[in-house]
Amino acid sequence: MPTSDWLHTLRLLLEIAATAAFALSGIIAAARKRLDVVGVCVVSFVAAFGGGTLRDLLLDQRPFFWVRHTEFVWGVLALSLAAMLFMRHRHFEPTERAMLLPDAIGLGLFAAVGVDVATAVGMPAIIGVMMGVITGVFGGVLRDVLCNEVPQAFSDHRPYALCAFAGGWADVALRQIHTSEWMPLVACVAITAGLRGLAVWRNWQLPAWRV
Repeated sequence: MPTSDWLHTLRLLLEIAATAAFALSGIIAAARKRLDVVGVCVVSFVAAFGGGTLRDLLLDQRPFFWVRHTEFVWGVLALSLAAMLFMRHRHFEPTERAMLLPDAIGLGLFAAVGVDVATAVGMPAIIGVMMGVITGVFGGVLRDVLCNEVPQAFSDHRPYALCAFAGGWADVALRQIHTSEWMPLVACVAITAGLRGLAVWRNWQLPAWRV
């Protein structure tokens, strides 16, 4: 299989896993608030697609990425309905633990996608990195805002956006030295997911504001 083909397949599989993990985080957040079926679908949709939609708005990209890939929309809706039918409160904690790895990988992948989209339209490196952070983080931020919570990415003090920021810079650096097409993607995912995994495992804490 040519390199471009297997890279596209790998990226698609990771993107599906990431979208599912982010959608599940929205489903669990909506379930904890005891929302109805419309609320669950909306919150899961925002968690899965919110960061990419905000990126496309800021970069003036039309149509939005989820409009081009309607199969992802159907998948999120189906996942939301299936979760409402089969998930119970006792399933939340093991599901959240199982999602840690897909969530970390998804953060890295969405960061890489954000950098890639921004670079393709000629944005400077810092804007590319920020678009990566927005793509990976702001779906969860919007999810928490809809559920009337302080966004977890800002309040639990374990590095999250900072991991995507570091991974984005690794992606940009490898693009500057014209490496193989797959290396920036893999580096961004590995560094972001690795840092996030270490942060959770070692319980790293960012400094909080002291009043």
